[in-house]
Amino acid sequence: MENTQPTTGKFAIRFGLILGGIGIIFSLMLYFMDMQYDQGMGKQIVSTVFLVAIIALAIFQFKKANGGYLTLGEALKTGIGTALIGAVITVIYLLLYVNVIDPDFSTKIADIARAGMIENNPELTQEQIDTAVEMQQKFFWVTYPIIFIFNIFIGFIVSLITGLILKKSENEM
Repeated sequence: MENTQPTTGKFAIRFGLILGGIGIIFSLMLYFMDMQYDQGMGKQIVSTVFLVAIIALAIFQFKKANGGYLTLGEALKTGIGTALIGAVITVIYLLLYVNVIDPDFSTKIADIARAGMIENNPELTQEQIDTAVEMQQKFFWVTYPIIFIFNIFIGFIVSLITGLILKKSENEM
């Protein structure tokens, strides 16, 4: 029987799918609890904790499957791959959410932004507020590349740290 080496790609796909699935479940949970428009940092913190934990788990599981050995390159490939696949799933889900599940999403976000501007800057005219909100709606698409950049950046940092902590080569006996 032949002993096959685990591949970083398999682990990145498996844990990227898990990450994306958890993100969708979390988003649906917020939707059903009517908290999807909450502007607090809590949602971002929870999402980032999920991202960090799943990436670290993917690297740890790869090391375990690889006989306890892990190079920094393998950690980076596994972690960044996991983050990238999670980001792809997140963006696809966000597109589906904004266009199908909650087609009024951008309008509701604009209303929240408008209320925030009025509260924080009472000296702004209605025309200035309308212009700012219109620009925000026009450039909503920027959210999608930001998700990719954020996930890959966090994936790189977590992979680097986890890889440096867990790395062990066959030569280190």
